[in-house]
Amino acid sequence: MKMMSRFSKPRYFCSDAPRPWLFVGLGNPGDKYKGTRHNVGFEMIDVFAQSQGIAMDRVHCKAIFGQGFVDEVPVLLAKPQTYMNLSGESAGPLAAYYKLPLNRVLVFHDDMNLPCGVLRLNPNGGHGSHSGLKSVFYNFRGNREFPRLRIGIGRPPGQMDPKAYLLQKFNATAQGRIDAALQEGVDVLKLLLSKGLNESARRFNTEQKYKHLRLDTTAT
Repeated sequence: MKMMSRFSKPRYFCSDAPRPWLFVGLGNPGDKYKGTRHNVGFEMIDVFAQSQGIAMDRVHCKAIFGQGFVDEVPVLLAKPQTYMNLSGESAGPLAAYYKLPLNRVLVFHDDMNLPCGVLRLNPNGGHGSHSGLKSVFYNFRGNREFPRLRIGIGRPPGQMDPKAYLLQKFNATAQGRIDAALQEGVDVLKLLLSKGLNESARRFNTEQKYKHLRLDTTAT
């Protein structure tokens, strides 16, 4: 990985350039956690980066980091390498480094309260006992006014320990739903960058509401 000592930010802050968006995907680093339910935030970053030709080839503020433009809008992508419970130790310094208001910091995370493969784009909200979001809240000084893309993974079956469930990989059926959802995520992120948060959320969440009704509430 290239270190960020030579990273420059002037182009992102030209007077005629749109303010950047920072997209932060939550997850755990290392092959052990790759493909697990808790790492879908990382996967969303990877899929979006690949779709837009943005290389995730630097390390910055304890995150694997990439930068690029989508239709002239500057976009910063980050996957914190702090482990999930300390994600805010990366997200907080990144937002501060770029002097971004929190309404320009979009966090991607897994959500057991949504069926597997259902997404929601929200302008704010609580942490829902999500360990990564708790850390982000803490490092944003308790401010909850930042948007998030919630990626549904469904609830654990029966009496299964939620922590064990989060660290399991998807089976083939669930993985298919997630793969389709991540492509839908790319579409809504592009819409967000062109139309803004409120308009894109209104359109997208209506579509996802009907998708929600078609799916079981538990991942298979």
